[in-house]
Amino acid sequence: MIFPRLIWSALAAALLVGTVQSGIQQWQAVPIVLAAEVYEGQRLEAPSAPAAAQVHVHAEGVAAEPAHAHGTAQEWMPAEGAERIFWTWTANALHAFSMALLVFAVMGVCVWRGTAVRSLQMGLLVAAAGWLSFHFWPSLGLPAEIPGMDAARLGSRQGWWVLAAVSAGLACGLLAGWRSPLRWAAAAAWLALPFVVGAPHTTADPLAGFNGDAQAQLRELGTQFVWATTWVSVSFWLAMGLVCAAAFQRWLRPVLQATFEPSKQNALVAKAVNP
Repeated sequence: MIFPRLIWSALAAALLVGTVQSGIQQWQAVPIVLAAEVYEGQRLEAPSAPAAAQVHVHAEGVAAEPAHAHGTAQEWMPAEGAERIFWTWTANALHAFSMALLVFAVMGVCVWRGTAVRSLQMGLLVAAAGWLSFHFWPSLGLPAEIPGMDAARLGSRQGWWVLAAVSAGLACGLLAGWRSPLRWAAAAAWLALPFVVGAPHTTADPLAGFNGDAQAQLRELGTQFVWATTWVSVSFWLAMGLVCAAAFQRWLRPVLQATFEPSKQNALVAKAVNP
């Protein structure tokens, strides 16, 4: 009974929050990405003559015979317009579905522990912890990047991002679930760990291949993109907290309380009989 309610609640939250996120992305972030993509083809490259010829032939071969000349097909990309908007919305809805399941799981643990907090307050607190863990803390070391910027190896950046997110999540968990005064020091240590390790960055200028005017424009777009992605993430987690709190109060909390209360009473009776 609980599992179907959990899935349907997460799906309802995902459809609503994913739609909100897609709308804010189209308003805040997408114009910056499209503006940066205009400059992406203006990078100044200086390869050697044989390498340049090889790249040129490869590009012509792919354009003429993508499947026969090289044995590989071109990478699929959604077309501009409605198709790109649809697949962006689909990705946002799937992301919101996974995050809603996580939020519901944490709220369920709080109910199991007997936390006397209203669903709205609980949902907003869990959403705040999610924003800190999945956006704010990793972005301090690896801010959002616009198209065309050079960066460190993808695997290194992904590994550091996971470390920062897990560290922030553990810090939030310690502060919420541990009653010892040492929890503040332990949480601070977890928060500091990814920055002690150090975020991976390229040693060269990430915009080294562009001319002066393009670099100036891209740096400005990069700053705007950092703020845009911050507002997108804030709106996502705020909507997630509000929607999940309402869904949890309506569909999940009554069932969870009805499930947990008898087991707690039985545990109290067993403890009284066998102290």
